[in-house]
Amino acid sequence: LQSAWDCSQLFSNTQSVGPARSGSASIEPNQTQTHSNSGLDESNQTLSIIDERKRRRMISNRESARRSRMRKQNHLENLRNQANRLRIENRELTNRLRFLLYHCHRVRTDNDRLRSESTVLRQKLSDMHQILLFKQLQQFSSAWPCNNVTVMSEQIPPPLII
Repeated sequence: LQSAWDCSQLFSNTQSVGPARSGSASIEPNQTQTHSNSGLDESNQTLSIIDERKRRRMISNRESARRSRMRKQNHLENLRNQANRLRIENRELTNRLRFLLYHCHRVRTDNDRLRSESTVLRQKLSDMHQILLFKQLQQFSSAWPCNNVTVMSEQIPPPLII
């Protein structure tokens, strides 16, 4: 008892079910498959070439980025080293400046003291010179035979000799 919808037996004696081909086509089934395979091969080969280029570019970019990072790291390290050298040089120059300022202050203090001492010594020398001149004048005037006039000795201010 078969239903009207069960028709599997109708096609059992005929050709196997497959794509219908026209008899006028000159390409045999094997040639069609080969032709389509060669197209796939070409397209696969093109994709493979493109993939290989992408892969090389990606590797090249990674290498370039790595070199760039290394250059940046070296540059940063050089800057750190330079900053440390400059800090040390700055510290040394600051110490030299302090040393020179200290000695400059000492020299100025010594110069002021020496100027003051020089002024005092010049004044003493001037006072001594005046005393010497006055004594020479006294001796000279008393040595004259015609000197009848008694010279009143003037009051000489006490010398500033300490």
